Amino acid sequence: MWVKIINIFLAALFLLFAVVQFNDPDPFLWAALYTFVAVQCALAAWGKYYRKVLLGGLLICLIWLATLVPAFINWIKMGMPTIVNSMKAEAPHIELTREFLGLVIGGLTLLFFFKKAPKS
Repeated sequence: MWVKIINIFLAALFLLFAVVQFNDPDPFLWAALYTFVAVQCALAAWGKYYRKVLLGGLLICLIWLATLVPAFINWIKMGMPTIVNSMKAEAPHIELTREFLGLVIGGLTLLFFFKKAPKS
């Protein structure tokens, strides 16, 4: 019962993430990603796991994440200045670091469901 509630909560949370992307420079990519993860959370709430779909989403997250690794490393080298002072990203490192961390959260969620999915 708790697993179902948590998965429904995660589905709602990722849908909220998708909605708030529409003030972003590339909203449709991010809304699509977060909506995809939300759907996987909702499916998991009812015990439905689709390994190939989850694997495809994971691969997309990993490839996309790889493109942001240099910016994330740069942010670390800068001394990890705050990325949460305001909702508006005043500097490129803020937006890129937030994107990196968003992909990590979405990717870890997909990885968790992939591991739970039956292998058949």
